[in-house]
Amino acid sequence: MIRRNTGAAPLFRPCTIPRIVCRHKRLLRSCQLIEYRPMETIAAISGYYVRGGEVDRLSVGRSRLEFLRTQDVLRRLLPARPARVLDVGGAGVHARWLAADGYRVRLVDPMPLHVQHAAAIGGVDAVLGEARRLDEPDSAYQATLLLGPLYHLPERRDRVTALREAARVTAPGGFVAAATISRYAGLYDTLVRDRYLEPDVRRITDATVMTGVHDPFDQDLFTLAYFHHPDEIVDEFTDAGLTGAARYALEGGAWLFADRDGWLEGDDRTVALLDALRSVEQEPSLFGITSHLLTVAVVK
Repeated sequence: MIRRNTGAAPLFRPCTIPRIVCRHKRLLRSCQLIEYRPMETIAAISGYYVRGGEVDRLSVGRSRLEFLRTQDVLRRLLPARPARVLDVGGAGVHARWLAADGYRVRLVDPMPLHVQHAAAIGGVDAVLGEARRLDEPDSAYQATLLLGPLYHLPERRDRVTALREAARVTAPGGFVAAATISRYAGLYDTLVRDRYLEPDVRRITDATVMTGVHDPFDQDLFTLAYFHHPDEIVDEFTDAGLTGAARYALEGGAWLFADRDGWLEGDDRTVALLDALRSVEQEPSLFGITSHLLTVAVVK
């Protein structure tokens, strides 16, 4: 069942826009419509995520490597079961295996479709909410995961706020883990997919490399996002009170070829690939080539 966050300043309120012009989605076929309180970020990304692609994105193509490596790193860092884990952002892909591993998992996401999907997973409690204002008590979790929210916060102050909230709800001795997209991922992606020669694509891609802000005209190129330089995430962690952060290059350079030649078919080649990436995951010279970086800090 989807639950709503509660609090003094609710994230949701009844939608008063006439039905004929209202573009907001119904919640679980209810007659009641909901509207997010004004937040440009959520409005900008909702059109991309309502398509439902995030539900199975990590199970197809080269994104499988992102999933396997995220799982690999987290399984080595997570506390003993049945610790409480807060999964902020996503449609339940990681919440599913966390619950299967024996963790007590709560998922928070601003997209009703994602929450509906996650709520159907056994052992997962799913609620509507937003990373910058978590309706959770202090020190309630042994691990808090931001595996997506920082992608869609172009303003640095918002990213620090989300990290500070994650630290607040995590007990001392627990950890906060946040995924970021590499500043250069879009450049390599458009080169590999042979789209960089398109003038508009090249203009957007080059601008992203310069500023980190990714604002495409085409949903094939993702949605409004922020692509981190690998060095700036540590400063954001520090400003949120999370010191001593460690970084893990999830895919290294292998994301550029791992969906070819059978590297991700779950056999000995996959094992060898994961072993190789694990051996260089904290090599700083590879942080710029990886598609995703996972940054982790213990809450003090």
